[in-house]
Amino acid sequence: MNHDSRLSGVLHVLLHMAEHDGPVTSEMLARAMNTNAAVVRRTLAGLRERGFVRSEKGHGGGWRLGRDLAAITLADVYDSLGRPSLFAIGHRDADPACLVEQAVNVHLDGVLREAEALLLARLRAVTLADLSAEFHARFSARPGARSLESSHGGPSRP
Repeated sequence: MNHDSRLSGVLHVLLHMAEHDGPVTSEMLARAMNTNAAVVRRTLAGLRERGFVRSEKGHGGGWRLGRDLAAITLADVYDSLGRPSLFAIGHRDADPACLVEQAVNVHLDGVLREAEALLLARLRAVTLADLSAEFHARFSARPGARSLESSHGGPSRP
């Protein structure tokens, strides 16, 4: 099954940005995400349009948060990504005249709408401040953690 991990990735990037006092370059964020700096810039451009981040050009420039972590919900970030499909499952449309297919689809559509509404409500209830608090609790509990880079479970990054 294919998963769309953009929401998780963007949240990861935003939390990294929150841990820096100054601007963070696309290159730094790309290293944290094991991706390309161009991917980071393209992704953050959509967040900039919504005011969640801002960019500063020139020497010493980079990306900064545009709002307080408590003012950004997971639903806000999800919306800024264009509201990608929340579920990989859907219904068949092979034979729209089939009464069995119609019965399945009407109920499956209803269940999926209800599930989506519940998930969106939960995304609206969680802020980046909540995620940051969770990170800090985990970071302080990890023996030997001294820096943000050491908080990654894998090998050290340059």
